[in-house]
Amino acid sequence: MASPRVRKIADRIQVIVAEMLERRIKDPRLGFVTVTEVRLTGDAQNATIYYTVLGEDADQQATATALESAKGVLRSEVGKQLGMRHVPTLAFEFDGVPENARHLDELLARVREADAAVAAARAGAQPAGEADPYKKPREVEPDNEAEDE
Repeated sequence: MASPRVRKIADRIQVIVAEMLERRIKDPRLGFVTVTEVRLTGDAQNATIYYTVLGEDADQQATATALESAKGVLRSEVGKQLGMRHVPTLAFEFDGVPENARHLDELLARVREADAAVAAARAGAQPAGEADPYKKPREVEPDNEAEDE
């Protein structure tokens, strides 16, 4: 669990990087980027910035290249705005969580359709064999001999 100071710095880095990507970085390779999360080490020396890109795989590759080339400018701006003695190094990682969530939603939709098909097939079905398939204990008839005596 990170300290409140580290979390505050990580949140501030996320805002700074997102604003820089939106306003100041004019790289044509940069796609529609969303900074989803920033994780900072406990000693505030390394920051991992997670991002998503709207588009195809080629757009993701071009954006990754653009982010790597803009890393120095982004780090210097983070240092200026945070006013820290040691500015953390920045590393960019593609965030695959939204794609995984979309894939899981598709799988769940398929399962719901299959369940609906099974429920529809079951609606008018009759069980095979007897209506009550369970064996019941035999009823014992009273002996006629015991009554004669």
